[in-house]
Amino acid sequence: MSETKHEKIIEYIESLSIGSKISVRRIAKELKVSEGTAYRAIKEAENIGLVSTMPRVGTIRIKKQGKGNIEKLTFAEIINIVEGTVLGGRGGLHKTLNKFVIGAMEIDAMVKYIEKDNLLIVGNRIEAQKKALELGAAVLITGGFDTEDQIKKMADEKELPVIQTAYDTFTIATLINRAIYDRLIKKDIVLVEDILVANPDYLTLKATVADWKQMVKETTHTRFPVVDEHMKVVGIVTTKDVAGADLSCSIEKLMTKNPVTVTLKTSLAAVAHTMVWEGIELIPVVENKKLIGVVSRQDVMKALQQGQKQPQVSMTINDAVLSGFKEEEIPGGIRLVGEITPMMTNHIGGASSGALMILLTNAAYAALRKAKFLDTVVENVTVYFFKPVQIESPVSVEAKILDMGRKTGKVDLTMYCRGNIVCKSLLSAQILDR
Repeated sequence: MSETKHEKIIEYIESLSIGSKISVRRIAKELKVSEGTAYRAIKEAENIGLVSTMPRVGTIRIKKQGKGNIEKLTFAEIINIVEGTVLGGRGGLHKTLNKFVIGAMEIDAMVKYIEKDNLLIVGNRIEAQKKALELGAAVLITGGFDTEDQIKKMADEKELPVIQTAYDTFTIATLINRAIYDRLIKKDIVLVEDILVANPDYLTLKATVADWKQMVKETTHTRFPVVDEHMKVVGIVTTKDVAGADLSCSIEKLMTKNPVTVTLKTSLAAVAHTMVWEGIELIPVVENKKLIGVVSRQDVMKALQQGQKQPQVSMTINDAVLSGFKEEEIPGGIRLVGEITPMMTNHIGGASSGALMILLTNAAYAALRKAKFLDTVVENVTVYFFKPVQIESPVSVEAKILDMGRKTGKVDLTMYCRGNIVCKSLLSAQILDR
């Protein structure tokens, strides 16, 4: 079975030491699989954070980063960010750097700032490069300069990467800061790994309705994933599935086959949307297709509501657009009032449709929150733009609830600019309840 081969390759990659170089040909030869199978498995390993692939370097085994140190970058990731080339010290590409130091000073002054696992960003200064390596720091050489063989040899011996890039120092610092900032935004996003129930209760294909009833009695839960002999999720069983069935009846015959599953890196927003659309209460969490946990609708609800109460450290585009707008209550809904900023404009100086959509959807969410519905997902949006809105124009969005049910809500949205209607929209949303 190709799936079994796929799992074996992932397990083999996990067994390799950190820093090991990985190739499709080597995997195919050692595990006796096709190069296509090896390639797909390596890509999966990259998706789950086991390996990193770099131009002109190849694929290497790296240490999986926890969410707590997500703002730290490995030297392998630095190469991708700066489009660099490794001149020496390939054995240390998997290491994580603590901070970077710009070498725009005399060497005596520079050594005060350089520590172990730092990255020194410097130009064609051999003595500075040598001193950094002696202090346990890697080196990033800007301007496309090469370095001497003695530096490359020292880098190999100490397993500290020496990287070459064509960019200048300012650009490099900007790129690295941008990468760290993007990671901080990701850190604020709640993922399945943050809330899953690990080592969940489950049933096997050999289980019967009697086994299900016994597990319900022991756990007080009624929904369980069903796994095969390899711990792969093959189904899910609920009260509805077993209703009226004989106690000796096999769970395999009654379960819902091929259930929706998620991974550790799936966002809670995506899980919430899936639960609403599929009408399900429990989703198994898998890694390499094997069961490692579950998330329930109630867990998702609690986490989303808790996230709304937390102060946000990093600002997303959504936050940036809304930061200049204030919310006012009006009969039957709310109004957002603010001004079109340069960040919200397109290439010809008018308000971009994306920024205007952010205003419309968030006004709708605000109106639904006013109606005591905290968590909603957009089902459908119909938008008509009548007139362009130019930069620095005052705009307001009025959101009024047209219809409200137990599971859905419809919101009428009107955008004004200097008293003129510039946009009309109808948004329908599904309400995520417990």
